[in-house]
Amino acid sequence: MTDPDALAPAVSSESIFDGEIVSLRVSHYQRPHGALVRREVVEHPGGVTILAVRDGCLGFVRQPREAIGQMLLELPAGKLDVDGEPPLACAKRELGEEMGVRAQGWVDLGTIVTSPAISTEIIHIFLATEITAVSVEAGAEEEIERIWWPMNRLGEIVGETLSDAKSLAGLMRLAAHLGALAPEGPLKGLW
Repeated sequence: MTDPDALAPAVSSESIFDGEIVSLRVSHYQRPHGALVRREVVEHPGGVTILAVRDGCLGFVRQPREAIGQMLLELPAGKLDVDGEPPLACAKRELGEEMGVRAQGWVDLGTIVTSPAISTEIIHIFLATEITAVSVEAGAEEEIERIWWPMNRLGEIVGETLSDAKSLAGLMRLAAHLGALAPEGPLKGLW
């Protein structure tokens, strides 16, 4: 069966940069009406983000993001950078590394595409419950502050304090999972 939303593959493609985290290619695509378009594509292995819930609180990390020159508050997350590692295994590893905890309960909340106009990055979102502490050291390059924020006060940090797209999308997926976005849910009437 053919995906009606799938696009034709590139007519030509040239790799112009191959880095440790991302690669850059220039590709040309033929549109159905005949136009040839050029796209610069950042290839990224993808990643995971985790909504860790413990004692009515949601786990966040505050860490430096040099690309934008700021410390950001985010959900714990990480790259799919281990060959053959499934997204759930990556999420379990990253939760330990970033939050110092493990979870017994896991729910797949789906995926998001972060910047589809220029990047192949896909983020897998997971809900983690039944949290217990573990002794895991963060990587030497990571400077992470761990924060457990009360879920009943999430409205206080959404916006300027929490501006990371994957975290905001994760919160929306969690709200949908909990029924908050249902027509009869607590957010009814917003649309």
